[in-house]
Amino acid sequence: MNPSTSGWIEKFLRDLDDNSHLPQWSLDELYLHLRRVGFIYGTSIDTIIINNSGIIYSEEEKTKTNLFTALVVTYYDTIENAGKSDCIEALIQFYSFLDTKKSIFSFGNILPSNNNEKLEKIIHARIQTNESIFKKNFSHLLTNALLFIDVLAFEYFLIYDKDPFGYASKLEETLTNTAFLALNSKKEQDKYDKLLVKLFSSSVRYTNISNEEETSFDYIELDPYTDEIEKKYILDLTSMAVWNDEEFDKNEQGFMYALGTKLEVSKTILKESIYLVRSFINDYKEEISFFNYSHPALHFYQQTSKTVSILILRNKNRLIKEISESKDLMILLGQSTTRDLSKEEKQQVKKQLLDICKTVPSLAIFILPGGSLLLPILIKFIPQLLPSAFNENK
Repeated sequence: MNPSTSGWIEKFLRDLDDNSHLPQWSLDELYLHLRRVGFIYGTSIDTIIINNSGIIYSEEEKTKTNLFTALVVTYYDTIENAGKSDCIEALIQFYSFLDTKKSIFSFGNILPSNNNEKLEKIIHARIQTNESIFKKNFSHLLTNALLFIDVLAFEYFLIYDKDPFGYASKLEETLTNTAFLALNSKKEQDKYDKLLVKLFSSSVRYTNISNEEETSFDYIELDPYTDEIEKKYILDLTSMAVWNDEEFDKNEQGFMYALGTKLEVSKTILKESIYLVRSFINDYKEEISFFNYSHPALHFYQQTSKTVSILILRNKNRLIKEISESKDLMILLGQSTTRDLSKEEKQQVKKQLLDICKTVPSLAIFILPGGSLLLPILIKFIPQLLPSAFNENK
């Protein structure tokens, strides 16, 4: 089975008979397997089913396989007398509820075909990886860590026969806001920690993360989550969010224990979550570029800076022309070299620079969700791009 070729789901289902133990997994067993291979952490280093194809899977193919396997196991665990064709139909119906105009994943554009091929395209649209990062939406760097929401929402859909969008959006909001709050609990927070918060918040599919000033345990509803898997998932993603090379500082430890108390989980489960996250990263950091640096957000920002710098320099003539024709922007940029701009002025600079980027196709990266995080790189280059008279009059 090759997850990148058409017909892979049909082959998967055909091989299901040879993996008779697979449909018999409970969701608890499934979660343990998904955590073991890194799917829960957003990076699949292996598949939870044996790969007998002889093909070496890419990370995207491993993630795709793990997601589909998890969905199938969830169906068989939830539905009595489960059948393959019914499972596929249920999944297509499930994803039709999650396909909203707000989502960048447009399932509505998928051409009609047989159900297996349609589902293949839907699942492919769910997967984002760090490979070819500028060919995809870079702000979805951490989206794969949220893929297990699909599995839990699918279970909710099967049990209650209701639109799962509300459940998925609420769980996503809880996860992202909890991770956001955990990162803000750090005793010392550098600019890359703040960047990671923004990258995480821009990875959401269904909802928006709360404002920094508002987020606290009082604003995060954890009471609805009574299932042990939901609790473990919240703990695991939060543990991953505060990861760094050093030991957890006291603030982070205090936050994690407070979270465990709010979720009503034992200290054993809490310590296990922290330990497994750190063990996974330490074991596989050499193989996973995202973890193979002292600070993943720092690595991402540095790599992004190099690419954006090249794009800016290649388009400098067009940029000079556009910036020079914006009188108000030129004035504010000049004044920014001698005084701090007000909040309103900074917003005006941001807006006008983004408007300019819209006119240069190669700089479309700036107008993607989260793209404004890269504007400081552009601003850094502006004095070098503009005529010498601009620098002399600063």
